[in-house]
Amino acid sequence: MQGAGHRVAITGYGVVAPCGIGKQNFWTGLLGPGATGSRTIEIENWDPLPYFAGPKEARRSDRCEQYALAAAAEAIEQSGDLPYDPARIGTIFGTGIGGLRTLEDQVVVRVEKGERRVSPFLVPMMMSNASGAAISMRYGFQGPAETICTACAAATHAMGYAARQIAWGLCDAVISGGAESAATITAVAGFANMTALSTTMVSKPFDATRDGFIFGEGAAVFVLERLDMAIERGATIYGEILGAGSNADAHHITAPSPGGTGAADCMQLALTDAGLSPADIKQINAHGTSTPLNDAAEAQAVVKVFGATSPPMTSIKGVTGHPLGAAGALEAAAVLLSFEHRLIPPTANTTSVDPEMTVDIVTGVGREWEPGPTISNNFGFGGHNGSIIIAPYVN
Repeated sequence: MQGAGHRVAITGYGVVAPCGIGKQNFWTGLLGPGATGSRTIEIENWDPLPYFAGPKEARRSDRCEQYALAAAAEAIEQSGDLPYDPARIGTIFGTGIGGLRTLEDQVVVRVEKGERRVSPFLVPMMMSNASGAAISMRYGFQGPAETICTACAAATHAMGYAARQIAWGLCDAVISGGAESAATITAVAGFANMTALSTTMVSKPFDATRDGFIFGEGAAVFVLERLDMAIERGATIYGEILGAGSNADAHHITAPSPGGTGAADCMQLALTDAGLSPADIKQINAHGTSTPLNDAAEAQAVVKVFGATSPPMTSIKGVTGHPLGAAGALEAAAVLLSFEHRLIPPTANTTSVDPEMTVDIVTGVGREWEPGPTISNNFGFGGHNGSIIIAPYVN
């Protein structure tokens, strides 16, 4: 991060998603067919028990927290033991909603069975900070444990803030990412009634016939670490966070600012933070939700920043759906995997890019590339914009 001090490495990451549990299964899923035929894309036959001491402990965690702990287990095992003072290992996490499944279930319990039957674990299970808190407690990390709750930009904001904790010398390592599992009956009805969901039950970002998003879920967790310390302990370095940007549209509770002005400014903030020019960016991992307004605004923002010959751009939401506050985390994992496999995954389900968009959308099959700095965008209800720049490690 430009002028901020320490370089920030990614030394481990883990993924839990409907298209694959574990990062390599997730990658296989990203290269497969897009999901269609439902308003939601959820993890089928989820079994939390491998990640908990027993059934009782698992039952006392909402699915959002279960996903976070499962992804954290993969990330931390991959990174190896962190030989640092626990007080200098933070947990900065993101979610859009938190334990909504538990809340909705317990509302039904109260209505049908009375107040005394409401679970005493309702509050710790439903609170938005439960996932980050659970990670810090399980591993004994005593540094700053904070949760960012900025709708669909939450995980991207969390990772940017986590990287700054390291760059500024406040932490030696930070566990970051995001988790979400909020596709309850009521939440789906709410999004459908505000006409955000696809009526054709197909997520096709940037397509001329896009008509809304599909509700997703999942988690991805990353171990961020001071680069020099990671090198000293012999850690594998999967990527480096070069910069991040955050701002607000200050325009509308759900609609993006006209012409994508806020998104464009946010990407420019990230570039400035990284000390890069637009020409340095070799891939854009788009927010790309498949809603008419969001995709149009993001495409306009990309043209404003990068010009008519923008870098190749992809959205993974045709496969994952839109996992709200976990979106930025899953997309950051996709970026790291695109470095490893030297392939940009295609924008699933998109067959005819909107002719009004003069951007280079990767469709059909993955595109081979020479990995380089990649910007990943997420824009949330409330006008929250987040961009983060991740690059392959170069000595």
